[in-house]
Amino acid sequence: MIAFLSDFTIQNVVVGAMLLGIISGVLGSFAVLRKQSLLGDTLSHAALPGICIGFLVAGSRSLPFLLGGALLTGAAAALVVLMLGRTTRLKTDASLGIALSVFFALGIVLLTMIQSTGNAAQGGLESFLFGQAAAILRSDLYVMGAITALAVILVGLLWKEFKLVTFDPQFAATLGLPVLALDVLLTTMIALAVVVGLQMVGVVLMAAMIIAPAVAARQWTDRLGTMVGLAAFFGMAAGVFGALVSATARGLATGPLIVIAISVLVLASLLLAPQRGIVWEALRQYENRKHLRARQVLSTLYRLAAEHNDPAYRAEQGMIDAYHGFGTHAALKRLEDRALVTQTRHAPETTAHWKLTQAGIAAAQADRTENGEDHA
Repeated sequence: MIAFLSDFTIQNVVVGAMLLGIISGVLGSFAVLRKQSLLGDTLSHAALPGICIGFLVAGSRSLPFLLGGALLTGAAAALVVLMLGRTTRLKTDASLGIALSVFFALGIVLLTMIQSTGNAAQGGLESFLFGQAAAILRSDLYVMGAITALAVILVGLLWKEFKLVTFDPQFAATLGLPVLALDVLLTTMIALAVVVGLQMVGVVLMAAMIIAPAVAARQWTDRLGTMVGLAAFFGMAAGVFGALVSATARGLATGPLIVIAISVLVLASLLLAPQRGIVWEALRQYENRKHLRARQVLSTLYRLAAEHNDPAYRAEQGMIDAYHGFGTHAALKRLEDRALVTQTRHAPETTAHWKLTQAGIAAAQADRTENGEDHA
């Protein structure tokens, strides 16, 4: 493994994937919490014309120029979305859709125009659509690392402000915070995250990296700080996994593997995360149904005892089953384990009978009081 990781290209891909995971997880958390999941998709597609403009300015595939152009048009698309949302009656999703389609169409036109010129330097420019991790150079990592560090530092410095604007922008405005400026800055930073991932996963798949790590992390915690940390970790883990699998299996692209890996993490989180996971929710509902049935049976025994004016009234289990329309043995055993009922016999009958204990009577009375029912 050490010899494997000593490969220069693999090192570049792994480090680039880690940087992508960090910035995507940190900034994507705010996008998810602000219910702007489509924002990553819009900004990633809006980066394409910027890449083309950067190529036209530089005359070659100079990464700083390409990423600078991508950031420029991504930020412009974000501003268009904010302007449409604030000055028109369009909803956010409509504004995002308009920006995505217009900017991506412009990018396709520019890309086609560049390819038709026959400029030899444009070779591989279309790789930004789907990513080409193997083409990452050490100098590219310096640019990606600088952007990631800048984004993380800004989030740290403006943590309280971003947190307040994310959860309660109206209250933030009453405190005198520049909500619009913070919105623009946060959206521009998400565009930075998109820029970092363009060469790794491409325009088309970058939206998944903005959203998926944050969605996975959200299932495990209710705290913003923990969510951001988990999202960064999930993004890094998926990035490293995709990069290593791509390096060991010929013909498999790194970007799609990274997206598949983070999608698996999202699925696992949706299923298994405590409190929110589908599996745990199903178990809770199952336990709640069992508890509800036990309470219903306890209430039935109490009412029967009250009707017969006998706290020790022994009810036949078949009668209880018929009344409820389902087998009550499991519910009765559950009550018996809690010492609320006890099994008894009622000669000359040989079938099982049940009666309340003193604790069962008290529990049934407490339930009736809680439900607002009169005591029988």
